[in-house]
Amino acid sequence: MPSLAAPPTAPTPLLDVSGLCKSYGSALVVDGVSFAIAPGECLGVIGPNGAGKTTTIRMCLGLTVPDAGSIHYRPPDGAAPLAMPRDALAIKQHLGVVTQFDTLDPDFDCLENLRVYGRYFGLKRAVLDERIPQLLEFAALSHKAGARPAELSGGMKRRLSLARALVNAPRLLLLDEPTTGLDPQARHLMWERLQRLVQSGTSILLTTHFMDEAERLCSRLIVLDHGRKIAEGAPRALIAEHLEREVVEVYGAGALALQHDAQLAPLAERIEVSGETVFFYTQNAHPLLDVLLEHPQLRTLHRPANLEDLFLKLTGRQIREDA
Repeated sequence: MPSLAAPPTAPTPLLDVSGLCKSYGSALVVDGVSFAIAPGECLGVIGPNGAGKTTTIRMCLGLTVPDAGSIHYRPPDGAAPLAMPRDALAIKQHLGVVTQFDTLDPDFDCLENLRVYGRYFGLKRAVLDERIPQLLEFAALSHKAGARPAELSGGMKRRLSLARALVNAPRLLLLDEPTTGLDPQARHLMWERLQRLVQSGTSILLTTHFMDEAERLCSRLIVLDHGRKIAEGAPRALIAEHLEREVVEVYGAGALALQHDAQLAPLAERIEVSGETVFFYTQNAHPLLDVLLEHPQLRTLHRPANLEDLFLKLTGRQIREDA
């Protein structure tokens, strides 16, 4: 009788977060959130404003103390896991951080920003002399080594922040909306750099409001809403689990009346309206598109379901104010 191969074991998590809770007064901001990040994995955290994303990141960094739950980091030498915030200094030696807002020192040029930050980690001059040119090249800023932050574009500042976060060769990067405010070219360059880091084995915990960014960079996602984790999985797997395969968007004069059309309504599994656009969600769009040919005054967009559709289905279309 042939022997049965043992199933592959999951890699030991680099970061293990269990049952995190945080309240501010009567407001429960994070409610029992758990997740783990494996070595070389990019885990994305998405959710509306006020969902608890930034508070979760702050607890992982030791900047906010959780009311309940645990955060453990596994050091590279195989020693016992370190606990945050108890072992915050030891854990931060292995972390890199890029926050939502620019924290570069305006009085230092690019090279000096990296050198001073490296000294915070106790890195020797010889190590920094070797590492800083590599980081500037990685960030496509070698030609700006002597420029101060005020002389840099928004994209350059974000790339310098990323280079600075890498000065201590971290095993885990925590990125809180790292491409907010960037133009498409700058965002794509940041994505390329982050993909290179993951391919080299760096783990990333990423929060973002850009669904294309989450789908492009993240091997796994968690969706937060009102402080709770409401979904978790690979981007395409989550889309397949929660959504129909195809979407037809219809807009133009008279489009809103189509949500009640006797011919169209039975051809969609689900219909949603946002502003002046009607969204038809269906497993097979061809019959629906054939009927829409009878309405040449309308504009249509036929596409596969995507992560933005998932986000809106799970968290709703209503606008949330910043928490």
